[in-house]
Amino acid sequence: MASSDSRQTKFILDESRIPRTWYNIAADLPVAPSPPLHPGTGQPIGPDDLAPLFPMALIGQEVSAEREIEIPEPVRDAYRLYRPSPLYRAHRLERALDTPAHIYYKYEGVSPAGSHKPNTAIPQAFYSREAGVRRIATETGAGQWGSAMAFAGALFDLEVKVYMVRASYDQKPYRRILMETYGAEVVASPSVTTEYGRKVLSETPGNPGSLGIAISEAVEDAATRDDTKYALGSVLNHVLLHQTVVGQEALEQMEMAGEMPDVIVACTGGGSNFAGLTFPFLGRNFREGAGHRIIAAEPEAAPSLTRGVYAYDFGDTGRLTPLIKMHTLGADFIPEPIHAGGLRYHGMAPLVSLLKEHGFIEARSIHQRASFEAGVAFARAEGILPAPEPTHALRVAMDEAIAAREAGESKVILLNLCGHGHFDLASYERYLQGSLEDYEYPTEKVEAALAGLPTV
Repeated sequence: MASSDSRQTKFILDESRIPRTWYNIAADLPVAPSPPLHPGTGQPIGPDDLAPLFPMALIGQEVSAEREIEIPEPVRDAYRLYRPSPLYRAHRLERALDTPAHIYYKYEGVSPAGSHKPNTAIPQAFYSREAGVRRIATETGAGQWGSAMAFAGALFDLEVKVYMVRASYDQKPYRRILMETYGAEVVASPSVTTEYGRKVLSETPGNPGSLGIAISEAVEDAATRDDTKYALGSVLNHVLLHQTVVGQEALEQMEMAGEMPDVIVACTGGGSNFAGLTFPFLGRNFREGAGHRIIAAEPEAAPSLTRGVYAYDFGDTGRLTPLIKMHTLGADFIPEPIHAGGLRYHGMAPLVSLLKEHGFIEARSIHQRASFEAGVAFARAEGILPAPEPTHALRVAMDEAIAAREAGESKVILLNLCGHGHFDLASYERYLQGSLEDYEYPTEKVEAALAGLPTV
């Protein structure tokens, strides 16, 4: 129901409306995805190739073409800790922008970890425990994924080792403390605890790290221990699948609001929160001819969708992962240490990349000062402090609302506010003090990284 004390601005579903299945967009894609390839043979990989890293249940989901995949009851029960998440109509932001547009946001910051990430951390922990796994190795950028995996590990009694990108490890100590409170072990990446981390540090002692490096360390950790599996917070098909609880709830909540979005916006680093909100709506586009316009918002410092090449590449810097076809800036590319640490990745999810390559979605890149400006405006209007990542989506949504005002058009805009910024106050302090930097697209660095693309 819509709450009566906020003039119908908050749309709430009860626990019975938590989705019972995840939505698999692979069933509705007009174009078939390209298969992952073995890095040694160049041939499509099979389940046995992924078995050292993932439980078989997740491998099955990774390659599934079924439209609906049942959510196990223990996972739904854990979801009840914070799902369904609320949908808000941003009346105050609309007034501040003086726009005729209606702006809605799905708020995933209500989860215990403060973001959308538990939507996949919980099932990954569940399936690992079901497979007899005792330990998880993973990486994290801004710390949201690491916090979620640490939380999920506590729920299912798993040890968790988190390789946290050095730039974020230094910028966001309270994320580390939250992970340790949940029981996880956290090290800065590149670290001295893996062979690859030691190699990176010997070559570049002050390396700020990247998700690509941290992934390499976590994969190496998992692949060299029999009691350990690897968990990934974005990019892969099964991760995007789990996040679709967000969009399925949003569809029902928009029906409660009495309208459907013309424009849907979400930020993109690896693609998980973007997919979570937009894939169920894209399914309507493909199956029913709905006309939702979908926009991915990414940082100008790591603009894989807007400036990257669509090609097979490694998902990690150490070149330990399978080759996946995606928009990439090159596996060797190390993004600048922007404060939206969760978006500092050289590539984009294959499914999101496929959609962009064939024109089913749009993409825009945003500088971090413009995104923080939008985050501050949103906080002052709506009261919620956004994480740096979704401020990119906010900037695009606000620009769309301003364009509607200038054109005198009514427009319905939906965005995913995928996490709160309570652990990011140092970043906001730099913005408010005027010391936050913009980083230009690093053409020469990207060209150098792309020169190393594998030959397929």
